[in-house]
Amino acid sequence: MYQYNEFDRQFVRARAAQFRDQLRRHLDGELPDDDFRALRLQNGWYVQRHAPMLRVAVPYGELSSRQLHQLARIAREYDRDYGHFTTRQNLQFNWIPLTKAADVMDLLADVDMHGIQTSGNCIRNITTDALAGIAPDEVVDPRPYCEILRQWSTLHPEFAFLPRKFKIAVTGAHEDRAAIGWHDIGLQLLKNAAGEVGFKVLVGGGMGRTPIIGSVIGEFVPWQQILVYIEAIVRVYNRLGRRDNLYKARIKILVKAEGQAFVDAVNAEFRHILAHDLEGGAHLIPQAELDRVAHCFQLPEGLDAQRAPAAAPAPDGLPAAYLRWLERNVHAHRLPAYRAVTLSLKRAGQAPGDATGDQMDRAAELASRFSHGELRVTHDQNLLLPWVRDDQLQALWVAAREAGFATPNIGLLTDMIACPGGDFCALANARSIPVAAAITERFEDLDRLYDIGDIDLHVSGCINSCGHHHSGHIGILGVDKDGAEWYQITVAGSDGSTLSGAATPGKVIGPSFAAEEVPDVIEAVIETYRRERQPGERFIDTSRRLGPLPFRAAADAVRRATAAAAA
Repeated sequence: MYQYNEFDRQFVRARAAQFRDQLRRHLDGELPDDDFRALRLQNGWYVQRHAPMLRVAVPYGELSSRQLHQLARIAREYDRDYGHFTTRQNLQFNWIPLTKAADVMDLLADVDMHGIQTSGNCIRNITTDALAGIAPDEVVDPRPYCEILRQWSTLHPEFAFLPRKFKIAVTGAHEDRAAIGWHDIGLQLLKNAAGEVGFKVLVGGGMGRTPIIGSVIGEFVPWQQILVYIEAIVRVYNRLGRRDNLYKARIKILVKAEGQAFVDAVNAEFRHILAHDLEGGAHLIPQAELDRVAHCFQLPEGLDAQRAPAAAPAPDGLPAAYLRWLERNVHAHRLPAYRAVTLSLKRAGQAPGDATGDQMDRAAELASRFSHGELRVTHDQNLLLPWVRDDQLQALWVAAREAGFATPNIGLLTDMIACPGGDFCALANARSIPVAAAITERFEDLDRLYDIGDIDLHVSGCINSCGHHHSGHIGILGVDKDGAEWYQITVAGSDGSTLSGAATPGKVIGPSFAAEEVPDVIEAVIETYRRERQPGERFIDTSRRLGPLPFRAAADAVRRATAAAAA
């Protein structure tokens, strides 16, 4: 993990002190709401449906046990004893009184954390693959570059007030587990034939009202120049992006409208910045700076990279539940004697991605005991232990099961993504949590889940797509219809991973459905897949082969049955 130095700590503490003064002046009536709004947003504070919401930055998803213990303390002492892990690898608190906000920022600063640029029209938290640095298919570890991007973009004076929020994702592996095609800028680390490191650059991806997959505008940008290239992109966007229409302000709209003219403008700006390098105007990354940051991402102290893998015990002597957990929650590692293990945050009676203070503490304890004190927040709203010895897997399983983290459903239907929805968010048209709960209850039988197989189900409470419904193999979108909650269903969306194939938005399978109909519609869609699938086909394969019509017919049958029952 990146280790804060004295400069980093002074920076975060100064920001917390600055926010305390801003908050005091606001509470004393010296700083009006409109003036304070931009300041609190830049520090991660929203005002939601019922109370303030704080979004805590977890850069590229890495957490230490110490940090997670502190988040648990904040949950217990300042919130309602829980937090929500998001698809952006951050953590949100939903019930902290604004009068306590400065105290919370001080507690975060004590463990090298903050909420800087987790909201507002700026460059947001840099995200990456939860398996970064440990994946067997990794070409280049993206974490040092993510950290350099984070430092460069934090409080960047030119990019603090962009036309709209701006999101960057980075992957360094053959398989795209960071969904780079769905981001304003997507970066893929590569090596050319000479072994030199560079980036493929995608621009203009995004969800929301107009789902668009990013376009490649740079096939191989040398790593030393990547900040310059991103600066050129964001500068062109800042200059030409629309500010008169909130729904047309994202860079994806500009890229789509301008086409090649946008690419030409970026490349011209890129050349212009490089031409001024002799004057110190270009943010080229020095080798010494990359080395400094990369040093923080060496193997954890005490980890034995040369240890031989333990002999696997005979399956006949192992519990069936443990074998299922090995299949679903344990992942291959670049070090032969180690594994990555997902701690599932998907359980009946709790919203996807939620964790209580006690659960955070127990996850932190598992990380200290089994993973050198390190965790990752995953894109799928789970936690991951990246440094687990293979001969400690069974002991970890026992401990994880006692703590409630061992549900063997990773990648299955109930391992769904869901935003907080209308229960909390002022922007939401409909609730996400009750729909997710109803589907989880409907599909609680593990044998049935395993028969259905790999499938991504994503739920969003509104078109802003915080639940990433567009990229779900099955997507559920909450919509408002005459003041009532309704839900639109899509199939065959994908995030760009190997399992899902090329990134693509799902296709709508008919008019929206009432909340009580959604579990029946999902079941009808699943049963259509089970009936029509060919040997070895996953849901995404079958839905792409068949197209939306068979699933639309199944959903329409649910609507007719509901109408007949009500008649």
